[in-house]
Amino acid sequence: MLTVDYDLLDVRPGTTVLDLGCGEGRHAFEAYRRGAHVVAVDWGESEVATTRQWLGAIAAGGEAPAGARYEVVRGDLRHLPVPDSSVDRVIASEVLEHIPDDARAMAEIARVLRPGGTVAVTVPRFGPERVCWALSDAYHANEGGHVRIYRGDALRARLSAAGLVPGRQHHAHALHAPYWWLKCALGVDRDAAVVRAYHRLLVWDLTRRPWVTRVAERVLDPLIGKSLVVYASRPALPPAEVVHPERERTAAAR
Repeated sequence: MLTVDYDLLDVRPGTTVLDLGCGEGRHAFEAYRRGAHVVAVDWGESEVATTRQWLGAIAAGGEAPAGARYEVVRGDLRHLPVPDSSVDRVIASEVLEHIPDDARAMAEIARVLRPGGTVAVTVPRFGPERVCWALSDAYHANEGGHVRIYRGDALRARLSAAGLVPGRQHHAHALHAPYWWLKCALGVDRDAAVVRAYHRLLVWDLTRRPWVTRVAERVLDPLIGKSLVVYASRPALPPAEVVHPERERTAAAR
């Protein structure tokens, strides 16, 4: 289940893609299959192990084109183990709402992006998320849970404060919003029959991609899409900051 639009993010063969808070690797897998050089980062040891295992399986199965590469590392999103200006694309999907110091994480994203590079940030949308919080404390008030709900304008303002330029945005996963409302209303740890039935619908949609659910989600995404996706770029270097090695050598010889 992908939240990011890879065509909007412009992931192509040879692109360096950093997947932050990769979880079990769903976004890393798609980037790898598109021929990218993928660097997947997560703090969880089990998540890192699972992502590495599945990327290896994709490679062994010949599902990635020649030239595609991957590495999976354990790291803190506030102190990324990645050099400055070294990646073309960053994906931060459903992770910033877990980080108390999200400003530091956004600054790290800006640091590692190459000038002209793009990040796709996805977070729970304010409206559907606020309903979940109102229905259940157990949904978010736990170790590693959600520490904030972003409004779209606030997220864009924080990205701007980090030195990024927000651009297009859209919503995703409208069919998932009612599922989480049901879980929160009936108990997030309760195995209710109606929740199981709805989950089977989501699995059917994910595996079969029937036209009826695809059309329904496209219609409902602007209204109740569970996730907000914002694309932002790091500004390209102005002409005065572009390094010209030949000029530097000439100046040094004077």
